[in-house]
Amino acid sequence: MKAAVFHEFGGPEVLVTEEIPTPEPAPGEIRVRVRAAGAQAYDAAVRGGWTPPGVTITFPQTVGNDFAGTVDALGEGVGAFAVGDEVLGWAILSSCAEYVVVPVDQAVPKPAHVPWEVAGALSASGQTAHTAVEALEVGAGDTLLVHAAAGGVGTVAVQLARERGATVIGTASERNHEYLKELGVIPVRYGEGLADRVRAVAPRGVTVALDAVGGDALDVCVELVADRSRIGTLVDFGRVEELGVRAIFSRRANSRLVELTGLCAEGRLRIEVSHTFPLERAADAHRQVATGHARGKTVVVLG
Repeated sequence: MKAAVFHEFGGPEVLVTEEIPTPEPAPGEIRVRVRAAGAQAYDAAVRGGWTPPGVTITFPQTVGNDFAGTVDALGEGVGAFAVGDEVLGWAILSSCAEYVVVPVDQAVPKPAHVPWEVAGALSASGQTAHTAVEALEVGAGDTLLVHAAAGGVGTVAVQLARERGATVIGTASERNHEYLKELGVIPVRYGEGLADRVRAVAPRGVTVALDAVGGDALDVCVELVADRSRIGTLVDFGRVEELGVRAIFSRRANSRLVELTGLCAEGRLRIEVSHTFPLERAADAHRQVATGHARGKTVVVLG
């Protein structure tokens, strides 16, 4: 099968498309013919040399953590799915390929009316956002500040927070302000004076914050939120202990993905896909992710 792989750490240029062995499902697993796979900062960081805790990098290393496609083979004992079922799910550093093999609890049915590229982009950012909103106990009466609110995780987090009854303020470039308003978010622009701009739209204060930028953005969270246990960062882990804030890592679970898929099917969760690339241009997908300015998700599509 064809897959997007790298043989050495480096920039997007080390990511190439080549033939690797097609995986076979073991008992309790399914094989999926992939139609779409999300590209995210996690992939780019691994390609660049970062090794996540508990992960072993083996060259050639495939990329991609979330996928959508059609079940094409079943391992022994699988009764939850049938060949031909449309599914979406997650497979760490395996998804950007023509086929992926996963345990049955790492896939859920794809709603029929949800486009492939949207389904392929749902799991990774969706589950990270869901984990964050749950861990920070966002609920009715809260005012939540989300940095990078128009990004992949931010787009989902602001909607989940709104579902829970929170008021949401989101930082974004001005070109994304109308988009955030469509999601029910109060937009504010980045840059000097950010804390004062947030105070102006939240006169009663900010009770909880989610940082997907780090640096100055995390400093603003600390300045505005009194309870540092309700500040979460997705990126600036080196300052967590110093500041007394929380590191947020995705806790993937079948039940979490089922909930997200249901919200998407009901039209209560919008997944924005801003850019798509064919498998042969997976490196360009990584270049797009690296800009840090894409609205929503970047997706690799496979036929």
